[in-house]
Amino acid sequence: MKEISKHVRELLQIEEPRFERSISLPPRDNIGLFLEQKTRTGKRSDALSYSQFVQEARLQEYEPKPPTPPYEELQLSTP
Repeated sequence: MKEISKHVRELLQIEEPRFERSISLPPRDNIGLFLEQKTRTGKRSDALSYSQFVQEARLQEYEPKPPTPPYEELQLSTP
């Protein structure tokens, strides 16, 4: 079971939840927190979407930002 969980985390690129994690570290990734929330059973958990979770948990500022194009590309695209 642990081996399967490890491989699933690797595929989804999420970190392993550690209970002794230091509070000085940056917040965990949103997808990992969302999947942890979805492990619970019930109607609310079944209906919970990723965007709803991020909004309710106020994690918008921790959402990964899309990469910005290099400065040269920005100059080429402007007339």
